[in-house]
Amino acid sequence: MPPAKADPHWWHDGRTLALLSAAGFSLKAIFVKLAYAAGPVDAITLLAMRMGLALPAFIWLVWQAGGDPLSTADKLGMVVLGMVGYYLSSLFDFLGLQYITAGLERLILFTYPTLVLLMEAAWRRQRIAGRVWAAMGLCYLGLLAAFWHDLRHTAVSSLVLMGAGWVFLSALTFSAYYLGTARYVKRLGASRLSGLAGAVASGFVLGHFTLVRPLSAVFSQPTAVWGWALAMALVSTVLPIWLAARAVERLGPGRAAAMGTVGPVLTIVFGWIILSEPFSMMQLVGLVLVLAGVSWISKAKAS
Repeated sequence: MPPAKADPHWWHDGRTLALLSAAGFSLKAIFVKLAYAAGPVDAITLLAMRMGLALPAFIWLVWQAGGDPLSTADKLGMVVLGMVGYYLSSLFDFLGLQYITAGLERLILFTYPTLVLLMEAAWRRQRIAGRVWAAMGLCYLGLLAAFWHDLRHTAVSSLVLMGAGWVFLSALTFSAYYLGTARYVKRLGASRLSGLAGAVASGFVLGHFTLVRPLSAVFSQPTAVWGWALAMALVSTVLPIWLAARAVERLGPGRAAAMGTVGPVLTIVFGWIILSEPFSMMQLVGLVLVLAGVSWISKAKAS
């Protein structure tokens, strides 16, 4: 009998799935900035619009995935993942984006793949290979080059520091979520896990909103804000969450997260095209270095 051929479809390739997920997440900062510019909307209101619009898609993912009833331990796990991953991390990120640029936000969020690698190695008591350290250093060097021009012209004020702190908390909580998905994704499946965690996170966000804002804060928003919120819900929430879970299923959390290091580069490109942000030669150098580092990390493992 001839050997089975590898499935050529892109949706079965872990690296492609991880890169598409990174692209969706990278557009989120652009959509948030466009929404903030389109109307007087605050972070929790915009986040509630995003997650409220995404909730039906999350429920559909759970429904179409099917499966046996969850155990008590699995239910608790979904609550923790939803709270940490897409409630707290999203809230912290939206708060930070009120004070810093999309480019600086992505520079800080870049720490999440390295945090995942470090957390995974610490949890399993493994030594991180020297080539992984070198590849991460190459990525950081590229990102510093890409953002040097922007950072040089950023005033170091209390608001900028506060925004950067919020976004770092977002990176930290998302890293914990990414590691948590590895425990459940094989047992529950990517679609069911994504739907459950996302639905729980939506519940936390909407509950938070009802406690601190009147319902009129949502329905009084301009049509443009609703449009950007819908784009966030579909392109930068449901789709990349599902893609990320499938990537973790195929690559493991460390290697899947490493592919996410292209996120800041993609945000630079999207910012240049959509927001007309300047694109310098220094950023081009950074782009080359980051892509080289990502390619290196994707072939390496913590050992």
